[in-house]
Amino acid sequence: MECRINNNLGQITISEDVLLKVAGYATLECYGIVAMSSKHAKDGFVEWLGRENLTKGVQVNITDDGIDIDLYIIVEYGISIVEVCNIIRSQVCYKIENMTGAKVRKVNITVEGIRI
Repeated sequence: MECRINNNLGQITISEDVLLKVAGYATLECYGIVAMSSKHAKDGFVEWLGRENLTKGVQVNITDDGIDIDLYIIVEYGISIVEVCNIIRSQVCYKIENMTGAKVRKVNITVEGIRI
């Protein structure tokens, strides 16, 4: 699905892949994040993803009201998980809204693991 934004000059169409990458890079820029993860539901195995596959750790749902973003992350041991998640939420919202002009409705974060 694509994000469509209308203004007085015409329509802007932003692909879902662009939104995935912006959210993924914004997440990895935050302090305390070790990696994005992809969870295989069938066996509970958590896969660590590098920068080339970071979009697998992000899911985007585009609605008429805005964009819902789901992030799957691995955090560093000893860091406050609540603070890291608050920083990620604000960073992802800021980057998506300023780079694309689309409104972010919510950011859901799932911590899949901790790296010691």
